[in-house]
Amino acid sequence: MQHPGLLFFIRVMPKVTIPLGEIKYVLLDMDGTLLDKYFDDYFWEHLLPEKYAEKKKISFGRAKEELLAKYHAHEGTLNWTDIDFWSREVEIDIPALKEQIHHLIEVHPHVEDFLRMLKHRRKKVFLVTNAHYKVLDIKLKKTEIGKYFDATLTSFEIGFPKEMIEFWEKAEKKLGFEKERSLFIDDTKAVLRTAKRFGIRHILYKSYASSRGERGKSKEFTELRDFRELMRPAD
Repeated sequence: MQHPGLLFFIRVMPKVTIPLGEIKYVLLDMDGTLLDKYFDDYFWEHLLPEKYAEKKKISFGRAKEELLAKYHAHEGTLNWTDIDFWSREVEIDIPALKEQIHHLIEVHPHVEDFLRMLKHRRKKVFLVTNAHYKVLDIKLKKTEIGKYFDATLTSFEIGFPKEMIEFWEKAEKKLGFEKERSLFIDDTKAVLRTAKRFGIRHILYKSYASSRGERGKSKEFTELRDFRELMRPAD
């Protein structure tokens, strides 16, 4: 149990600390933050273009080009992660196709250690995601990390993606967190900018979203490369 008079810190980067003792609420993104984004990258950039090419009887290159144009047109909207929308758009059963490769869904290193530590510290832990509720169900069943959350909230419940201030206004009312006592971690800078504008006090950028991708970099936000960094108390 934490001593009431002792302020605990979690070290993020050299000379950068977050006062865990002052934080009561921890809001966490899912894809790329807690879960390895390789699953999503492989699905949207390789598997779906392959199936789309077969269906349309076109080359893989042309299929990928067409799909990337479609993705770009809906980026930052609710359609972006709405798998029912994409099922209609490409005439392929997206949920069923995702289930075929659910074995690729993996939790990032040291995530569960971090989540257990939060529960031990009696923090309120919320999963806030743009993922469609069908995808959320698939991933929580595969990873079994759902037990660590006090609540989960999707952009589809709210009616706005996390990139929009309206998401945060409604999320605050629904989850009951206090901005000044909250930590939010995400791998998408546009989302972090909106959360910062809304007033979330402590923000971290998860710079390694995919185990097979390059590390992201940010001058705006403190970078979190590995959740192990949040497990070491400051000297």
